[in-house]
Amino acid sequence: MQESWRKGEGLSREEREWWILKPGMSDRGQGIRLFSSEEELQAIFDEWEAERPDSDDEDEDEEEDGASKASEGKGKGEAEGDFIVTSHLRHFIAQPYIHPPLLLPGNPRKFHIRTYVLAIGSLKVYVYKPMLALFAATPYVPPWSSTSDDTTSATTDLSPHLTNTCLQNGAHSGSVLSFFSIPDSQLPLQKKEDIFSQICATTGEIFEAAARGMSVHFQTLPNAFEVFGLDFLVDEKGTAWLLECNAFPDFKQTGEELRGLVEGLWKGAVDVAVGEFFGLDGREGRGEEGEMVLVRDIDLGRR
Repeated sequence: MQESWRKGEGLSREEREWWILKPGMSDRGQGIRLFSSEEELQAIFDEWEAERPDSDDEDEDEEEDGASKASEGKGKGEAEGDFIVTSHLRHFIAQPYIHPPLLLPGNPRKFHIRTYVLAIGSLKVYVYKPMLALFAATPYVPPWSSTSDDTTSATTDLSPHLTNTCLQNGAHSGSVLSFFSIPDSQLPLQKKEDIFSQICATTGEIFEAAARGMSVHFQTLPNAFEVFGLDFLVDEKGTAWLLECNAFPDFKQTGEELRGLVEGLWKGAVDVAVGEFFGLDGREGRGEEGEMVLVRDIDLGRR
């Protein structure tokens, strides 16, 4: 990031590399900000600190308990405004902002792809081919067009940039689609298949790397399976970039119209994971069209 800032010295906001900041202990899009310079990042922290200026280390437990109580009776992630507990500021992720994203003809809204992944034992990894395309609430604009150029302010209109449906008020008509149902006139089938192949390759690499090198966070267990939700963003050139991995994916955002997609995921998970445990081949879960696609099959020696 420091190198990015050095390269951006003297450049206009349009010419700089942009970043997206995500508090590591929040979810559902809360606290996300965009920035392109050290001054803009400092303005973000100053804004958060101004909301809770009197907190310190000994107040962390009290703050977190208070935040928990304040959220009782609300949906997960709901809060008054965009409240972020100050202690959360010590844990955050900064990622390069992907610009320009792939936009569909006739639909100027940015979208990301939600992919469901099944991890079995130690270790087989399957990608569920029916994927979701989740669209932002408003037409896409470059990040510098929706952020303040005042380095003392972190004001940002995130509606063109965040594709989390939980952030959108009212009906989500057209905000969630089955990825492979996008008309070929908007996204050719070959391009969809290429994007899916990239997602499969990346997913296999991610889970093997996590299993081999991050056992504290991802422990593979024999006779067990787990479902994850991975989010990818496709850029204008057609490259699929990993945004994040969710250990507790929110199936509600799929919507009522696509509930069959989630049902198919769990049917496939039972057929492949449970069926394999009982010595069945899991063909029904894989289906004729290969809905459960094996992307990694390694033996980590854990019995």
